[in-house]
Amino acid sequence: MGLEVEVWSAGSEKTRVKPEGVQVMQGAGIDLTSHWSKTLEEVPDCERFDTVLTVCDSPHQTCPLFPGRTRRYHVSIPDPSGHDLDRWRQVRDQLQRLCRGFLAALPNWPDPARLASLCAA
Repeated sequence: MGLEVEVWSAGSEKTRVKPEGVQVMQGAGIDLTSHWSKTLEEVPDCERFDTVLTVCDSPHQTCPLFPGRTRRYHVSIPDPSGHDLDRWRQVRDQLQRLCRGFLAALPNWPDPARLASLCAA
C-alpha cells in the first residue's frame, strides 16, 4: 500500500529564489528557474495540514498558528545566504536527508516520537 503525500513549500515572506539556490539545485538535477517563493497565503488549504515542518530559525519564530490537529516540527538549518556554494550544497544535502527520513517515517504515522527524533538530529 502506497502513501499519498502532498508537499508544499512557503516562506514567512515573499522573495525571489536566490541564484545560488537555483545553481546548487541544478547540480542535483532539479530546475528551479521557473519557480518563485510563496507565502502561506498562496498555499491551498493550509488550515487542513496534518504536519508542518519548519527548517529555519526565523520562520520558526514567525510561523503562524495552525489548527489543533496540525503537528508542527522544527529543524534549525542555517541560512546559507552570504556564504559560498559549498555551504549552499551542504544545506541542500541536509534538507534532502531530512526530507527522505521524514517521508520514510510517515508510514508509521501517527508516531510523533519517530518524527520528532528526525527533527532533533
